[in-house]
Amino acid sequence: MKCVRFWGTRGSLPVALTASGVRRKVITALAGAAGRHFASGAELEAYVDTLGMAVAGSYGGHSSCVEIETGGPDYVLCDMGSGLRRFGHQAIERHGRGSPQTYHFFMSHAHWDHIMGFPFFTPAYFPGNRIFIYGGHTVLEEALRRQQSPPSFPVTFAALRANIEFVHLEPERDYELAGMTVRMKLQRHGGDSYGYRFSSDGKTVVYSTDSEHRMSDAAETAAFVEFFRAADLVIFDAMYSLADTMSVKADWGHSSNIAGVELCQMAGARQLCLFHHEPMHDDEAIDRLLAETRRIEEITRTGERLLISAAYDGMEVRW
Repeated sequence: MKCVRFWGTRGSLPVALTASGVRRKVITALAGAAGRHFASGAELEAYVDTLGMAVAGSYGGHSSCVEIETGGPDYVLCDMGSGLRRFGHQAIERHGRGSPQTYHFFMSHAHWDHIMGFPFFTPAYFPGNRIFIYGGHTVLEEALRRQQSPPSFPVTFAALRANIEFVHLEPERDYELAGMTVRMKLQRHGGDSYGYRFSSDGKTVVYSTDSEHRMSDAAETAAFVEFFRAADLVIFDAMYSLADTMSVKADWGHSSNIAGVELCQMAGARQLCLFHHEPMHDDEAIDRLLAETRRIEEITRTGERLLISAAYDGMEVRW
């Protein structure tokens, strides 16, 4: 396992950085540069690097799609959110249209924000490509076919020319797939969702989104601690605040940054990546959430430091 690459990190629906948002970033950057003199492009870049994501970048707006680069010839992805479209274009740019490839998709569930990118996944339209779609839901094929049925989409599922195979997995069982050991776990979410634990080459990545954690349930907590045990990276649904998960948004099927820290600390995980960002949160709000989460980790730390990041479109975690 060489790299985890994020193509989409938002929850519920895609969002876009607006013109007013860009304007606010430019004004903030210019205000911070007042009175400064930049003698070279390198000095200018060094200044931009101090501004942080909220001013000099963006967490992005595509819905869930994460690539795991295994070092093998096949592609491995988690979910088919709107970020899948850009990934598909990148794959074609790399290989061209005439070089068949194999794609493995591990699906958390079939809610629309997690499948909406598939009709725009260009490699699915090329003969010779092979696509394996894994998951614990028996309705995956029906969901993907339905979203490409009239009147929802002008191109039907039958127009796809790749060889597409749906593979049903059972939870709490190890599979050898795409050069990795894969274990799937049932999660608390409307209609159910599944998390995945991927292990290869001495590295372990956990993909756990659209999962609500009731920390008062000792047995459930212990089971997830074991699922996260010693993971090098835990990609975690931190859509809500702790207050949200305990009040108005209880039973909405998502979790908080606080639960992520607690579970990862108990599991001895090495890095927590906040994921499935609330679409109402702008870059400043996600920056504040990240800072708050790092502070919480610091004051509750009893052992090794837990590294904490917030996923953004285009982010890479390498080993």
